[in-house]
Amino acid sequence: MPRLILLLALLLAPGLAAAHDGAHPVDSGPPGWTLDPSVTVPLALALLAYLIGFVRLGARRSLWRNAVIFLAGWLVLTLALVSPLHEAGERSFTLHMIEHELIMLVAALLLPMSRPLGVMLWALPRKGRQALAPAGRWLSGLADPVLATALQGVALWAWHAPPLFNRALGHPAWHVAQHLSFLVTALLFWWAILRTPNRSLAALCLFVTSIVGGALGALMALSSSPWYAGYAAMGMMPFGLTPEEDQALAGLIMWVPGGLVHVGAALLILGRYIAGGVAILPISRTQQTAPPAIASPKE
Repeated sequence: MPRLILLLALLLAPGLAAAHDGAHPVDSGPPGWTLDPSVTVPLALALLAYLIGFVRLGARRSLWRNAVIFLAGWLVLTLALVSPLHEAGERSFTLHMIEHELIMLVAALLLPMSRPLGVMLWALPRKGRQALAPAGRWLSGLADPVLATALQGVALWAWHAPPLFNRALGHPAWHVAQHLSFLVTALLFWWAILRTPNRSLAALCLFVTSIVGGALGALMALSSSPWYAGYAAMGMMPFGLTPEEDQALAGLIMWVPGGLVHVGAALLILGRYIAGGVAILPISRTQQTAPPAIASPKE
């Protein structure tokens, strides 16, 4: 599973980079689709790798549920990066926040939940699978829920601090680093939460994350002045919002819906645990049922 984070980061890095070229200034026309090959090709390669591996494994009936979850996560990530929402996010902090939340709360949860690593590696020849097998070992220590929670919290607060966020708005390379930080730390966080056998610790980390993100969103929502010069300089936002109102709405989205996702997941985990000790998302218990990543008895 650590290899999934590395693999997705490598596949999506070029797309994320191209998606933010020339973030400011923006075109005056209506937002359009981001169909640059540097965005669509990495996403297509990720999907193709999964589909090839799925077919090579004989489209096993046991894999269909996870395949649906993977496709849902991939679709959310693709729409966040390719649809007009992405370009509109360069003109409105609220829309930018919606894009971030789709990536970090929806796609980054569904992708690890689908356990795609074994399937995607089967798109490679046997030697390729064997070469990639050791790649994730040095990342395995990052799967600790406490560490993953801390890393995601640091990424959220650091990149939303005005100096770094303003730099990211004006410099494509910094914007790439920002979005990669959000994606990778969110994947790591949800992977750690899903795989840990300590469900009470998982619930605690989810509660802490809801507080960390909610506090940041509350500060944005309650601020009397806009934090980010790039958006403030644009004047009136879409839907007739002032920069202050646009930021307040973005903060509310991070504060309320974002916090509810983490709190809801924590309550589900605790409820199932109290009711019968059954994990709500038992990846660690079912990992042994995943398809072999390196070789099968036929090879």
